[in-house]
Amino acid sequence: MDKNYMRLEFSSKSNNESFARVVVAAFASQLDPTLEELSDIKTAVSEAVTNAIIHGYELGQGIIIIEAKIENDTVEIQIIDNGKGIADLEQAMEPFYTSKPDLERSGMGFTVMETFMDELIVESTKDIGTKVIMRKKIDRSIDKE
Repeated sequence: MDKNYMRLEFSSKSNNESFARVVVAAFASQLDPTLEELSDIKTAVSEAVTNAIIHGYELGQGIIIIEAKIENDTVEIQIIDNGKGIADLEQAMEPFYTSKPDLERSGMGFTVMETFMDELIVESTKDIGTKVIMRKKIDRSIDKE
């Protein structure tokens, strides 16, 4: 394996969300991203991890796996849960759709991920789990602001 790779597993507790953000940000920092690029990555990771906790495991016990790799100037982050999966992926990807209105969820998680990352792929199977794959190309030009 000549790609730079990391894997992290942690319990689906909401206080681990900030831990996941920091770990992925530290890993991505090898590409010397701008503060804005790093913030984008952290925000997208937060949304994906929060979705896994709230929707995948419905605030119950479970394991969340983060796999990340760096290839050339792109970081790829996968957030994987073995939760309940998404019954209607197309509907779940719609802005403002939420399956948890009682928890005051905005329904913008996937939209936020799409906005802050260059590519978003969501794979989900009901009763098996969900994998969110996000990619961001880091601007390696010398004239960064």
